[in-house]
Formats: sequence, C-alpha cells, structure tokens
Amino acid sequence: MFTSKPTLETTLNHRSIRKFTAQPIAPELLDTLIQAGQMASSSNFLQNVSIIRVTDLAKRAQIRTICMGGGKGGHAYVEACAELLIFCADVSRHLQLAPEAQIDWIEVLLMGAVDVGIFAQNVLLTAESLGLGGVFLGSIRNDMSQVTQILALPRGVVPIVGMSLGYPDQEPMQRPRLPARMIVSENAFQAANTDDLNAYNQTVADYYRERSQLDLDWAKQISGALCREVRPNVLAFLQQQGFAKR
Repeated sequence: MFTSKPTLETTLNHRSIRKFTAQPIAPELLDTLIQAGQMASSSNFLQNVSIIRVTDLAKRAQIRTICMGGGKGGHAYVEACAELLIFCADVSRHLQLAPEAQIDWIEVLLMGAVDVGIFAQNVLLTAESLGLGGVFLGSIRNDMSQVTQILALPRGVVPIVGMSLGYPDQEPMQRPRLPARMIVSENAFQAANTDDLNAYNQTVADYYRERSQLDLDWAKQISGALCREVRPNVLAFLQQQGFAKR
C-alpha cells in the first residue's frame, strides 16, 4: 500500500507540473491511479470513460505537435513525461450492448465529458498525493480528428483531455484563484463586483510578472482564449463520431 498525503493538503497545494525527472512510474502505482479514477462518480453509472496510455514515442511527438497548435516549440513535457494519458468520452461499449442507443443527443456528450472530468481529476489528485505531478492537456483538442487517427479511436469515442504525469522536477508558483466570494452566490446568481474583478486582474498581472516577467493579466488571457474562433472544427468532428446532432 502506498503512503499518501492528506486530501486537503494535496488539494490546496495543487499546481501544474510541466517539467519531470526521468524516473518512471511503477506499474502498480499507475494501476492505483486508474483505480482511483474508476471510483469517481458516473452519470447513470454509464462509465463513459476510456484512457489511451501513449507509450509510442512517435505518437507522442505527433501529439506534441498538435498541442503546440502550429507553434515552433513548447510542450516538451508531452514527450518527456513518464506517462501520457488521453482521456476519452466513450460510448462504444454501450453501442456493443445496445446498438439502438441514441448517442447523438448533446446530453450524451455532456454526460461523457463530465464523467471524463471527474475521473481525470481523481487520477491527478491521487497522483499528487503520492508525490507525482501532472498537467492537463486541453490542447489535444486543437485537432481532435488527427488525435483520433493517431490513436485509432472508433465511432462513439472522443478525446476530451490529455494528462502528462511524472515525478516533478520543478516547484512552480501557485496561480492565484478567484476569491470565493466571486464564484459563490446564495439562492440566486450574483454578478461579480467590478472592483473585485479589477483587483483580481491586477493580482494575476503581478503573478505573471513575478513568475515569468510577462505582461499578462486575466483579461488578456480571456481575450486570447475567447475573442476569436474557438476550435471551429470541433462540431463537425463530434458529429462525425456520432455525437451532438440534436
């Protein structure tokens, strides 16, 4: 049995790790992480999750290129991590048992995506409690069709998020989160206070300046992520895989 840190300590000390030592993850430890993921709650007990463990270095290199989104560098941890896991929403098993299953409802995809998020977070939290570190890779969705080809994913399977795991070789600063009062309302939604938003925006700017000497704040991050087309090929891909038609 492994010795793990307390849950609260682990959760409150989370930070994304993007640089790893060369130490591998023991097979029995990886098995434990997967078991922890499987114990996550699942909508209707459908267990809509499959994981592709990518050990082929050529495939890792291809996935890294996708994560870079056409850039010329970065994401070295996709290739260098001890374990690269791709978490997929998967109804292929359900189609085997019930070929008439109506997987094309948007709600079916939402259930799968939620299951993936809960499962993957269980894996990462458990990994961190056992001395590992990791980072989520939403950037695999830069080209879901290509990831699907690389991993030979059939109809009914969609890659949602990747995860690089390994033993940390860095101790990064922790990113400042929104104050709880800005995300918790009671009985009815309450919009964020403008002064609070501006203050938080400055906190993020100070963080990036100290960590990386970057001229970046939360407003600029939002603009960079949302004030443009956001992966416009996703809907066509999802429909190709049998999802999100109604």
